Amino acid sequence: MTQKVREIMTTDLVTVDPLTSVINVAQLMRRDDVGDVLVVDEGRLVGVVTDRDLVVRVMAEGGNVGNHTVASACSKDMVTVAPDDDVDQVIGLMREWAVRRVPVVEGDRPVGIVSLGDLAIERDPRSALGDISAARPNE
Repeated sequence: MTQKVREIMTTDLVTVDPLTSVINVAQLMRRDDVGDVLVVDEGRLVGVVTDRDLVVRVMAEGGNVGNHTVASACSKDMVTVAPDDDVDQVIGLMREWAVRRVPVVEGDRPVGIVSLGDLAIERDPRSALGDISAARPNE
């Protein structure tokens, strides 16, 4: 029997609206120990912003970081899956699109996220990535 996305997805999502300051987003990432935040407008998924996006799309540009909203830093072209999709499908999408995280949606509403770390813990917990993903966060 094939494993479904809902069996391994993380459901404790961190979300913000598009007009949220990138500084607030970075603080949320630190507080919740996450590397990505879902951007949601009226309950609909409209983007994903990662810690790398903040560095490459905002900080590297210089200037006053506080003037930027998450709308200017997030990826709007996203690969998504549904909760009842097969886990193997997510793995294929991650390879094809070279992404480390895939939002899980029902319609256009986010209900979870699957990360490369989630997959490593589930499929190969003794691998280096599985060990790292399962380890406590750095303080």
